[in-house]
Formats: sequence, structure tokens, C-alpha cells
Amino acid sequence: MAAFLVFGRDITVMASTATISAPVFDRETLLAAARERTGLSDFGDTWFFEPMDQYIAAANAEGKLTQAGFGGQTESILKGLASRLRMVDDIKRYPEILDETVEVAAIILGLPRTGSTIFHRLLASAPGMTAIRWYEAQNYAPLPGDEPGNPVARRAYAEAMIEGWLNLSPELASIHPLDPDAPDEEIIILGQLFITTMVEAMTFIPSFAKWLDGYDQSKGYEDLKTILKYLQWQDPSRRGKKWILKSPQNLPYTDVIANAFPQAVLVMTHRDPLEVVPSYVSMEAALYKLNSVHSDEAVGGFWFPRLASWMKRFEEARARIGEDRFIDIDYREVAKEPLRQAQRVLAHIGVPLDDAIEAALAEFMAGNKREQRPMHDYSLERFGLNEADVREAFASYRARYIR
Repeated sequence: MAAFLVFGRDITVMASTATISAPVFDRETLLAAARERTGLSDFGDTWFFEPMDQYIAAANAEGKLTQAGFGGQTESILKGLASRLRMVDDIKRYPEILDETVEVAAIILGLPRTGSTIFHRLLASAPGMTAIRWYEAQNYAPLPGDEPGNPVARRAYAEAMIEGWLNLSPELASIHPLDPDAPDEEIIILGQLFITTMVEAMTFIPSFAKWLDGYDQSKGYEDLKTILKYLQWQDPSRRGKKWILKSPQNLPYTDVIANAFPQAVLVMTHRDPLEVVPSYVSMEAALYKLNSVHSDEAVGGFWFPRLASWMKRFEEARARIGEDRFIDIDYREVAKEPLRQAQRVLAHIGVPLDDAIEAALAEFMAGNKREQRPMHDYSLERFGLNEADVREAFASYRARYIR
């Protein structure tokens, strides 16, 4: 038995062969812990057991989790399982949840570190738009202590989580703006179902990443549709608004997201991989620091070819899907004229531009300038990488989109 204090929660976990020095994950133990936490037992469709088992095997073999990291990842698993139990129970009691009409109008994809976070939040700030909030992504079901319209417990959980992350890895403040109420990525939720690149982003598990490339994630996206209905049901003010999703996960698995939301415009953000690669590898090094110990060279050696393979998969998918689904947004243009670029997308998805929208966009940008956060320092050399290899790996992408 191992006990950990994570985000203010005292977590006791039994592991199948556990000792305090080398705890390991066990599926049945985790499911039992989630049932005990919630007092509920029905997980609904258990399709996620297959990716869960793949994650557990990879994390136990490759993750090199510290004791604190094991506790943190255990809590991440348990909160996801608990949210699923609570949602399944709520749908039983309130079947009208499934009657909610959710319109996903736009989905942002592109390599990570291409300005997609600020652009996502800018678009979501427009009247008539909505997005998943960070505290909702962490716990998409209400927690004990939450009230209708006042998710006090989930906000407190998110705030404690951010504080814990920044204590362990202060450089995250310069890499990704963490705000409980800000729009964030759906892969945080899908990662709790043991799919999407969020899983490999938080635990160093190359074998899982290889397996994920061949796994059909469509059931996860069907669940995401239900979760969006659930979030909208919790906050009726969202009814009639257009949802915007965003995740770099959508780049290597574009076919899945395009098929799941066939009416959505696919917004691709672009930035030179010579800047993207070291920036993202630096982010991954900071995230792994929360849970494990890996050399910068090991992180760079995994993520550089991983990002290159994502782009190759995307280029093939875009050719299949067709250009009519896409709108391209250049990182440099967003930096120079963010409001104009936002207006391009809003017009494309049928949101009429007016004074109220322009004012909301301008207000958001005034409070979210890059210089309001610490500078992010990174280089290829730190991670054992070189410019020539990056140029070669992304030659076709750079020739088409980076001028």
C-alpha cells in the first residue's frame, strides 16, 4: 500500500506488486478506488479498458515515475474514472442530458506551440462562442461541494493543481498560460479515457505512443460528444452557442476528428518547425519533470521524430479530407493582427461581425498579451537536436506553409 498527498487529496493506492520504492498501476485497484471515491459502480461502456491496459503496461515498464509522480498520475486516472461514474449516473437520473444540441463549429489543429492556445481563447471570447474550460477538463462532472452555476469545488481543485504544477516545474508559467476558467483542450478529457496524445505528453511511454497510432479512437470521440452535451446541460447559458475545440492531438488523428464532427471547420495554425520543435520539446521536458526523471536528450530523441510523424500523417489526411474543410492561420499574422485573423475564422463559420464581437476580441487581447508572462527560453541544442535534421524532416510542410 502506498499513500500520497496530491492536490490536497490523501490518496492511498494498492498496487499489484507494490512497494513504496516501486509502485505500479493495476487496473482493478484503480477501478475499485474510483468506485470508493464516488459511491458509484457503473462505468457505462467499458471500451476504454483496452487503452487503459496499454497505458498501464507502458507506464509500469517505461514511465520511470517518481513516488510523487506515481501519486500525481494516480490522481489523474482516478479523477477521470470518477467523472465517468458521475456522468453515467447523472444521465440515468436526467436522461434529457442526451437531448442537448451541441454545435461544434470549429476545431483548431496544427503543430503544438503554433499560437493555438491564445487563438483558441481569443475565438472563444467572442459573443456566441463557447469552449471547454480548464477546470471542466480536469473534472467534467460536478464534484461534491459544487452548486448549479457555481462550480466552487472544481475551481478549487484546478487552482490547487496549477499551484502544485508550478511548484514542481516553475518554467510552465512561461510555456502555457494556466487559468482555471480559460478555454483549454479536449484532450485533457480524452486523456482520462487513455487515448489521445495527452497520455504520452504526461508520461514518457514510447511503446504506448506506437500502439496509439494504430488504435481507432472513434469511440472516444463519441464519448466526447456526450461529454459536451453534459457540460452544456450543466451550464444552460451555452445553449445556442457555437463550440470551438482545440488540440495538437487533432494533427496526427485528423481523420478521426473530421469524421466525428463533419460540419466543423478545421482551423490549422502554422509556425516554422525550427521554432516549434525546441519549444514543444522544452514543454514536454517541463511536463515530465512533474512525474519522472528523463534526460533532455531522451525527451528530444522521442519527440522530434514524433512531431515529424504527426505532420506526415496530417498531410496524408488533409489530401483525403479535401481543402474545403480547412482554413489556414499563420502564427506571424496572429502576432501582428490577431483581431483580423479571428474575424476571418468567425466569418468562415457564420458568426456575423459586429461592434460587440470586435469589442470582446479587443478586450481579450488587451488582457492576454504575451509580454504579460515570463519569456520561454529554448533551443534545439539543449535537446541534442540540430537545424539541418528539422529542415529535412519538415521540408514539404515548410515549402507549402512557411514562407
